[in-house]
Amino acid sequence: MEAWIVWLIVAAALGTAELFTLTLALGLLAVAAVAAGVTGALGLPLAVQVLVFVATSVAGLGVVRPIAARHVRQPPPLRSGVAALIGKQALTLTEVSKRGGRVRIGGEEWSARPYDPDLVIPADVDVDVLGIEGAVALVYPRE
Repeated sequence: MEAWIVWLIVAAALGTAELFTLTLALGLLAVAAVAAGVTGALGLPLAVQVLVFVATSVAGLGVVRPIAARHVRQPPPLRSGVAALIGKQALTLTEVSKRGGRVRIGGEEWSARPYDPDLVIPADVDVDVLGIEGAVALVYPRE
């Protein structure tokens, strides 16, 4: 059996094992085995095939895997729930003071307090939502 066929069998076995482990390491080794198999199919000697396998494995495990792992650990880019309300524009429905008030955020009515406790925001004023504390929106008037 020719060496390049053995490399492709090894690549298939590593690829199948990657499907069960999901570590990305075996998948990168499978890619390295395919690269070595292509090298063998081109008629290059076994020493060059092994060198290509080692170089591709080191590059994959040393460069690609850490970058991929970093991307997997990132939080999702979309904010949801009350975190999605921060930064939105709202309209005061009643006077908003440190004692409370009401605002409309995206069609929903919320209890509100000014972000600056000394501030009193009159009704019918556009405000920005700077934070959410429980079920109370912290707002500040738009400039």
